Amino acid sequence: MKLLYISISGNTKSFVERIAAFSQEQHKLDATLPVFDIQEISENSPFEVEENPFVTFVPTYLEGGNGVDNGDTEILTEVMREYLEYSENYKHCLGVIGSGNKNFNYQYCLTAKQYSEAFGFPLLADFELRGTDVDLKRIYAVLSGLSA
Repeated sequence: MKLLYISISGNTKSFVERIAAFSQEQHKLDATLPVFDIQEISENSPFEVEENPFVTFVPTYLEGGNGVDNGDTEILTEVMREYLEYSENYKHCLGVIGSGNKNFNYQYCLTAKQYSEAFGFPLLADFELRGTDVDLKRIYAVLSGLSA
């Protein structure tokens, strides 16, 4: 399965690379377990038409408002939204995994929550900053369940 991600500070990239490496290790132990291929979406990425299922990873970067009662504006990650909209790629997305900083309370993983609502796919999981080993195993289990 393909994992699409956008990473601004390197946290999401670190987590996705770790989960891809973990999937390869698990696949070596049990060939029935999936291997995850990763693809970074950035301002320089050519847009492709997705024809196979994938999962999106998106961090949260917002500007203005508090995300509850007076709005907010997605910043820095808009290219992922555009990629999902391109040729209706979102129709092949099995769900989104969000990352953020829990210090921001309600705004924690708000971009992933907004993608889930806007595109109609589930919020599968979340992790804080670079994620822990516990997060890695938990999210690997979620993703493996999608591949079954």
